This record gives sequence, structure tokens and C-alpha cells, in this order.
Amino acid sequence: MFADRARIFVRSGKGGDGHVSFRREKFVPAGGPDGGDGGKGGDVIFVVDEGLNTLSDFRHTGKYRAQDGQEGGKRNCRGRDGEDVILKVPEGTVIKEYNSGKVIVDMSGENRRVVLLKGGRGGSGNQHYATSTMQAPKYAQPGQPAQELELALELKVIADVGLVGFPNVGKSTFLARVTNARPKIANYPFTTLNPNLGVVDLEDARGFVIADIPGLIEGASEGVGLGHEFLRHIERTKVLIHIVDAAGLEGRDPVADIYTINRELQSYQVDLSCKPQVIAANKTDVLFSMDDSPLQRIRETFEPQGIPVFPISAVSGQGIRELLYHVRAMLDRLDENPVVFQQEFFPGQMLPDSNEPFTVSYDGQAQEYVVEGPRIEKMLGYTNLESEKGFAFFQNFLKEAGILEKLEELGIREGDTVRMYGLTFDYYK
Repeated sequence: MFADRARIFVRSGKGGDGHVSFRREKFVPAGGPDGGDGGKGGDVIFVVDEGLNTLSDFRHTGKYRAQDGQEGGKRNCRGRDGEDVILKVPEGTVIKEYNSGKVIVDMSGENRRVVLLKGGRGGSGNQHYATSTMQAPKYAQPGQPAQELELALELKVIADVGLVGFPNVGKSTFLARVTNARPKIANYPFTTLNPNLGVVDLEDARGFVIADIPGLIEGASEGVGLGHEFLRHIERTKVLIHIVDAAGLEGRDPVADIYTINRELQSYQVDLSCKPQVIAANKTDVLFSMDDSPLQRIRETFEPQGIPVFPISAVSGQGIRELLYHVRAMLDRLDENPVVFQQEFFPGQMLPDSNEPFTVSYDGQAQEYVVEGPRIEKMLGYTNLESEKGFAFFQNFLKEAGILEKLEELGIREGDTVRMYGLTFDYYK
């Protein structure tokens, strides 16, 4: 079964607690603290698997939990780190926060491996808290808590060109002729049920990826039939080939069909209807003359609107070469970068507003400013600082929480180093 959507729950691992213990060995009368640190919790990681083309695996399992870090032990033994949970998805999977529907990450382009939720940091054992005045500390740091999210996974196929049109207009036949794809071809009363991808190879020109988007019907943008299930696959495409039955063999009006499909595209998403489009007037091999009224009417209606019309026959191959080279020329005029959806949701936004304390101090020995606090720990666990938007989001948090103001009160200058739980940053205003 083809599956292009799934709803899952993910949880990173909790950090192991630090341990409280003291050396109790023969001939060591004043053994000090030797509690080990807790292990780090496992991460939740998403990886692109080139061998996958559906999300069907997630239909069987809905909850994924990384392993918690192990508690620290005696004799300075550090707890074992929790195992990561690695989720493999097909390229083109968009991961969203379920309740808001906002994009967390698009597994496309350079996003081949993403740590979505970081495991909790392990707590420090009591050995770290011994001082000249407190030589037997009886406390240790707890591990950082786990993070959890409910996710919506959506597969949006990656193709340069999308084929749109009503059922039975010849899209599958067209795709089979021009690419290496082998779609099922039959007189389906509704539509092909699965999107099909194929690669078009051209002589003396670069090829491109083309997708047969399952046939649309009136009301698809409102969810009629499987409308929403399929319209999302058009979002990445750069050019649309609108295939229409110019001969009207199904008893339909080709001009009315084109207007109907374009209305559905606009109703679903305004920018879909603004994508460059070319009309492939199919089944012209059964027309008595190329000047027959259906074809002529299509040209007179849409060419003045700047939409070129190519008479073709997907069965005989007539006119297809000219159409493909024209589409290649259209692609050459557009941005070559793949369409990748930008991050809209940052897991740190889920943290409730609170007055959890933080400290800002200066470490004269290391010549670094040190920022610590439970809310900062949580933010670092949730936020992907490697992404530009994630780093900007974290900077905004530091400003709104008053941390930057505290650093300035301590006299921080541009180029100085700020340390937060093992991470270091250069300060620039």
C-alpha cells in the first residue's frame, strides 16, 4: 500500500542521574566522593533512505523512544549512554509538529541526517562537588529530562515537472513513453492511486524528473476523493504539464476541464496555480484533422494567456519531442535549487514561559563568560543550532530572557567567549 502520511510520537532519552558514593577501601581511611556521572540519553534521529518511497512502515508503529542514559556508579564509573533511535524516511519527507502543522524539517536537499530531539545530558556525580570546605558532598546532579513531540510526517515527491489532469486523459501512458517508469495503465473510473516518478533523458540537453500526479476531480482541493492526499505532491514541482483529452473521448469538454483543474490548484494553494504551465493536448491521433475545433478552441482560449499548447499523442509519440524540449527550456529559466520547505516550528517554542533561574558569571581562569540554568539546558536540547533559523531562534531567546543584558552588565565585549554546557560561542552584538 502506498502511504504518504503518518502520525507518530517520538521521545528522546532522559539523561542518567549522577551517583552519590564514597570510597570505602581498606587502608584508605579518608576516602573521598567517587560517584560517577550519568550517561547521556539517546537522540531521535531522522535519516534519508534512498531505498524507501513510502511511509508505510510508520503505519504499523506509532511510538518511538530513545533509550535513557544509565545512572552513574561507584568508583567514578560513568553510566552508559542511551541508544539513539534512528528513523529512516524516504527523501522528500516533511516532518511537522502535529498540533500546529508547522514544518520542523524537510528531509530534502542537504538534509540527509537530522537530530530532531537531543537526549538529556547526564548528571554529574558527587565527586564534582567536593570543595575544601565540603569534602563529603551527599548530592549529585539529576540527568536532564527527555524531550518528546507528536509529529506529522508527509511525503511530498521530489520532481521538476508534475503531470496534472483529469483521470483517463493519458498521463500514465505519457509517463511510460517518455521515461523509464512503468505505471499501471488502465481505464480507471477514478484515478491512478499512486504517484509515479520517472526520469526523462534528452539528447544534447539535461534530463529532468517528472511525476504523474494522480488524477484530480472537481472538489479535490476540499478533500473530495483523494484530493488532499495528492495535491501536496505538486508543491515541489517547478513546471506543470497539463494533459487534456483534446478528442473528448470521455465525452468531456477539454477547455472546461482545464479551467476546473486550475481552479482546484488555486483553491488548494494560490501559488500552485501560478506555476509555469504548458498544455499537452493528447489523443490528437484520433482527430480527423489537427485543425479540428476542440484543438483549435484550446489554442484560442489559452495561448493568449501565455500558456503554450502542444498537440501530442501519448500512444504514437507524435509531438512529444517538441513538448519535452520546450519544458527543458522552461526549467533552464528557473531556479535550479530544489524546492525545500523552510523550518517554521522550533521545538523550544513548546517550553512554557517560566521564571526558571539562570546564572551568568565570568570564569577568570578560562577567560570565558558562563551561562547556566535549567531552561537553557532544555533550549539546547530542543534547538538545532546548526541551522541558520535555529541559531537565530536561540539568539532571540537569549535576548528575551534577559541573558544578553546580564552579559553586557558584566562587561562582555565583541569577540569574547560565552560557554553554555560544553558549547562555546563568540559574542557579537
